[in-house]
Amino acid sequence: MNWGVSSAYGWGVYGRNLALAWAQDPDLDLVGAWPVVDELFLDPVRRGALAPFLTGSERFQAQLKAFDGGEVSMQAPLLGCLMPDFAMMRTPRGVTLRGAPTIGVTFFDSARHSAEAIGTAATYPLIVTGSRWNEQVLRAHGLTNVRTILQGVDPSLFHPAPRVSFTGGRFLVFSGGKLELRKSQDIAVAAFRKFSERRPDAVLVSAWHSPWPKLATTLDASGLAAPVAFTADGKLDPTAWAAANGIPPERFIDARLTPNPLMPQLLRQMDVGLFPNRSEGGTNLVAMECMACGVPTILSANTGHLDLIEEDNCFVLTRQGVVDTPAGAPLGDTPGWGESDVDEAVELLERAYRDRDDAQRRGERGARTLSRLSWSRTAAELKAALLEACPP
Repeated sequence: MNWGVSSAYGWGVYGRNLALAWAQDPDLDLVGAWPVVDELFLDPVRRGALAPFLTGSERFQAQLKAFDGGEVSMQAPLLGCLMPDFAMMRTPRGVTLRGAPTIGVTFFDSARHSAEAIGTAATYPLIVTGSRWNEQVLRAHGLTNVRTILQGVDPSLFHPAPRVSFTGGRFLVFSGGKLELRKSQDIAVAAFRKFSERRPDAVLVSAWHSPWPKLATTLDASGLAAPVAFTADGKLDPTAWAAANGIPPERFIDARLTPNPLMPQLLRQMDVGLFPNRSEGGTNLVAMECMACGVPTILSANTGHLDLIEEDNCFVLTRQGVVDTPAGAPLGDTPGWGESDVDEAVELLERAYRDRDDAQRRGERGARTLSRLSWSRTAAELKAALLEACPP
């Protein structure tokens, strides 16, 4: 597997859960090309189950040191993260891996790709996409070597449970995902500011930190919010950014970089989740985990979110405009994206606030939807695709 395992970012959570799901599988012996660089926050039983993967990965990475900057062909299947141009991502030491076969895994954010990129994508026997939108885009370019396998949640962690409030009954609005234009926290902030003017008991709870804080500056291109704030040492400062956008500290909570296994404890305290995202190459892990916990969730009706939306299982941002970023904006090309309407987001926050029974029913339906999307299902589907693609 040519990507990392972690509790701090999406690809890492994907890798960790695949490794756990396949740990006891007699047909598969998984090793990773990327070193573990953060605490995985695993209980002793899970850590013990993952031990063979971790030790095998360390041996494999030690072998790769002899090929720094080069290319290695292996007599084993390779699951590899694809870059935006569909080239295989290199290992941290600059090694290009080739497998037998090489299977690409992708979560891309734009519908527009060069002929060269499509030509590269056509060389793989199989590309696994994280959303039906991604698959449709590739098929529209003439590719047939494509299969959608949705990501999952760990139902032992992310599930409905009795809500415990530590804020005196205040109305908690959750916004998650790494801070960037694509994730649309500028829309969330603008909507919450308007909403909280009507509902002074509302509090915005953010989980916006990531290992890539500079991506947050892409939000400045929209003009919907004040420039993103950073501390003197270059770290993201969500509280200062919220204050610059008219949300005072008493109406804002920064969840900091909460490890993924601890997120259920946070999510189950929320009254509503707000995800007006402009684009999701996958199904948005944070939104999936929010729904799995039974939290009423507001989703933008675009790209990968469409794989989560079913009848009355969430609140839907149906007004999706064309994303218009200034010439030379950091992310530039944005075909396929959707611009959620701030006023519609305010309306849906109001609906969730006024009719708690309806919101609860939507949360329950959302949890039922996500109960079908477990990591074990993801791993089983990916294993089947892997074995089908392998030569006899």
